[in-house]
Amino acid sequence: MNLHVRKRAGAQCGLTASGLFIGDICPDLNYWKCRECSLLITAANPPDLCPTCKMKCPFVDVTCYAPECGGLGNIDPRLL
Repeated sequence: MNLHVRKRAGAQCGLTASGLFIGDICPDLNYWKCRECSLLITAANPPDLCPTCKMKCPFVDVTCYAPECGGLGNIDPRLL
């Protein structure tokens, strides 16, 4: 499964020239989703403050860890 999600991102990688996030660009990092604004980023650890909503939000690890969703380097669609 190769799920592509387009969201604004604040990660060090995962940005295209247009500023949109495209999944699977940083397969060695985890995918994190802000619980407040649903921002998706790729990073080793979630940020302290969300770069989009500027709040101290809990981030959820939505990285796929199972073969059913493609394994590491993919987003688990069940967690979106």
